[in-house]
Amino acid sequence: MVIQRWQSVFLLIVAVMMGIFTFMSLGQVQLQDYSLNFTTIGFSIEGESTNGAPTGYYCYTWPFFIVSLLSCIIPFINIFLFKNLRLQKRLCIIEILFLLSVLAAGCAYGYYQFSDAYVSWSSLIIAPLIAFVADVMAYNRISHDQRLLRASDRLR
Repeated sequence: MVIQRWQSVFLLIVAVMMGIFTFMSLGQVQLQDYSLNFTTIGFSIEGESTNGAPTGYYCYTWPFFIVSLLSCIIPFINIFLFKNLRLQKRLCIIEILFLLSVLAAGCAYGYYQFSDAYVSWSSLIIAPLIAFVADVMAYNRISHDQRLLRASDRLR
C-alpha cells in the first residue's frame, strides 16, 4: 500500500521553480563599459554589436548551470519513486543540499565575479528559496506517509 498525495504536488513545485530558475534571466550586472545579463549558463553581453563592440557570452558558469539543472531534474524523478519511500526521502535530502549550493553559487557569481559592478537581481532569485520550502514540506509529507504505512502494517 502506497500513499502519494501532497508530496507529489510539492515536488512538482520544486521542479517547476528550479526549471524556471535554470533557464531564465537572474539579473543584470552593470560594468563601466556595458551591462551583462546574468543566467545560470553565464554572463552574456546585452545589446547588439555596434562598431566592433563585444557580443556573446562574457563568462560561462557551467558548474552553476549543472547544479541548477540537477536541482530541477531530481525532484521530477523523485515524484515517480513513490513505491520506495526511503529512497524518496534520501533524494529530498540530496535536493535540499543542491538547493543550498545553488543559492551559494548564485550569490557568489552575482556579487564576487566582478569587482566595482552594480548587480540588479530579478524577482526570480527567490525561486530556490520557494523550492527549498516546498522540498522540506515534501520531506515532511513523505515521513508522515511512512508513519501511516507502518501503523497500518502493525494493525494487520
